Amino acid sequence: MITRREFLDTLAVGAAGMAIGTTAKSYAQILGSNERLNFAVFGLNSRAYAHLSSLKANKDSARISHVCDVDTTILEKFSGNVQKELGYAPATGQDYRKVLASKDIDAITIATPDHWHTPLAIAGLQAGKHVYVEKPCSHNPAEGAMLIDAQKKYGKLVQMGTQQRSSKHTIEIVNKIHDGLIGRAYFAKAWYSNTRKSIGEGKVAPVPTTLDWDLWQGPAPRRPYKDNLHPYNWHWFRIYGTGEALNNGTHEVDVCRWALGVDYPKRITSSGGRYQFKDDWQFYDTLVTSFEYDDKLLTWEGKSCQGMKYYGRDRGSTIMGTTGTVLVDRDGYEIYDLHGKKTDEFKVGSTTSSSDLTGRDSMTDDHFANFIAGIRKGEKLNAPIEVGNVAVTMLQLSNIAWEVNRELKIDSSNGHIMGDAEAMKGWSRDYEKGWAPHI
Repeated sequence: MITRREFLDTLAVGAAGMAIGTTAKSYAQILGSNERLNFAVFGLNSRAYAHLSSLKANKDSARISHVCDVDTTILEKFSGNVQKELGYAPATGQDYRKVLASKDIDAITIATPDHWHTPLAIAGLQAGKHVYVEKPCSHNPAEGAMLIDAQKKYGKLVQMGTQQRSSKHTIEIVNKIHDGLIGRAYFAKAWYSNTRKSIGEGKVAPVPTTLDWDLWQGPAPRRPYKDNLHPYNWHWFRIYGTGEALNNGTHEVDVCRWALGVDYPKRITSSGGRYQFKDDWQFYDTLVTSFEYDDKLLTWEGKSCQGMKYYGRDRGSTIMGTTGTVLVDRDGYEIYDLHGKKTDEFKVGSTTSSSDLTGRDSMTDDHFANFIAGIRKGEKLNAPIEVGNVAVTMLQLSNIAWEVNRELKIDSSNGHIMGDAEAMKGWSRDYEKGWAPHI
């Protein structure tokens, strides 16, 4: 890739026998591709709009050159928004393979359904692209381990979309906790509350003419199309989604384990069920899970259909230590002494919401900026895949503990389940023939 100076110098070497014909438009394209990274965005229904917003916030160093979705209605809508927000139209595609074949793309972002995260990320790495993948980075623990291996093999960067890792106030308060602000931190509690509605009982229906259903399913075993699945409710079906623990719990559990300074636990227990409605939803709507360490404890409580707040918040984390407690969320933090008296606080905003972040937020802007700086300048990533995957695997293991209804003993060096062959079957999944990812 030539620099702007080299490009201008080349224009001046006519006497040396090199003739270059160019137009103002082609010059701008060369200059633009040189100074800014070309991004392709995959999976355009909801979270991708945050990607659009954050790439716009980083428009001096990045541009959206391609967008891809298996549903042409969603694809056209998102492409139109790129045109509106950024002032130019990206190339569009329905088949990820054709988009990845473009040599103009430097990096991809993935906001597809969960069952596509790892296969698409690996395909991107194999195509020579850097990867930004939304949480959870995988559908199951085996895929997370595979993605880490793929990143090492192909050498491109992989950042997971746990954007609170790039939140300035969260970085600040976690560092203070590590420096002894609340003594020795030993107990962390994360929670999430929402009031999701019933998804009903779906009926087999004709596939919408705008949707490539075979490509949407991709690596998942083939099933008939149902009318309550696309474009969002796939979250609650096991062969596509990973439940609320991975959909939202990943964020706060990651903050908690970061603050406690822990990785994989030694024991995991998980209790809950589908209590609010009787419908096609295959996961719990209420779950309480515990991750036990030698001298520390981390818990997550998820309520998908019951909006009771804790500390006036839909979601957040408390980290408790020998001399006090820190409460931290996406909008700031509060510090309490050992008796529960507030001693300090920092606020970014006035409220915190359980809704998915589909618009602009400064954390995601900063997370993308960190990813871009990692590519361009070698800056250390805030959530490289080997770090992001730990909380993901922990919560996938909590799903397994819930499914088998017993405590899991964990090898804390790699997250593997010990002495339970039945539970260990949940470490991986079945793939549609010919669709399994490989490295």
